[in-house]
Amino acid sequence: MSTQALFPTLVYTARLRGRGWQALNARLLRECRQLRADDAAGRRWSARNYSGGYTSYGSVNRMHRLSPTFAALARALDLRVARFARTLAFDLTGRALAMTDCWVNIMGRGDAHGAHLHPLSTISGTYYVATPARSAGLKFEDPRLERYMAAPPRLANARRARAPWVLVAVSTGAVGCSRAGCGTRYPPTKPPLSASASASITAGFSALAAMRPGTVNPYIEDALHDGRTLASARVRIQQPFSVRRPRSEAKET
Repeated sequence: MSTQALFPTLVYTARLRGRGWQALNARLLRECRQLRADDAAGRRWSARNYSGGYTSYGSVNRMHRLSPTFAALARALDLRVARFARTLAFDLTGRALAMTDCWVNIMGRGDAHGAHLHPLSTISGTYYVATPARSAGLKFEDPRLERYMAAPPRLANARRARAPWVLVAVSTGAVGCSRAGCGTRYPPTKPPLSASASASITAGFSALAAMRPGTVNPYIEDALHDGRTLASARVRIQQPFSVRRPRSEAKET
């Protein structure tokens, strides 16, 4: 009899390297701060939904399409996301895995970002533009916690792979990725906190493996096939993120 480790939760961490990354990061830092100053709608949204900090998630969430600087970051991150996807053994035949959303988070002294998911994505991640001293790191949580029935707590000396959550050390230039659905948190900076402590500035991002135009999607085809209107039809994706619906359903809406 043996015990096997099945369905592991994989996490990817790396650092931006190579010529020019420090100059790129300096431009990102300036633009993040300028965005907070200019984004009145984002500051209002943050006051309601992001206590103590600023995020452009509710206002400007596709920075890679608006800023050449963030577009350069997206190109660098796409390479790392593709590497992670290979480790996950994703079959991307007929699919394009690319960044769909990218936004700015600025957390001040003592601020925290609670457990959250990146919806409608395949891979979610964070790039650290600026990291204060004594940063607590990036916290990854077991995505199956709510499914465990009557589970007791883990032993204090349990191996890292058996822990319900893991804190990963981060620094400026760090990248952390996981499959969408793995909960993450940004804990507050470790005390003691000085009045001059710098803010934590990150770029959150999501990548989606979307069907390429003209590619047959068997899952959607099976779901829409009702034996009447689509008896002999082949459903194809005309544009990313779009689904052709049966006529009966279209009339109802």
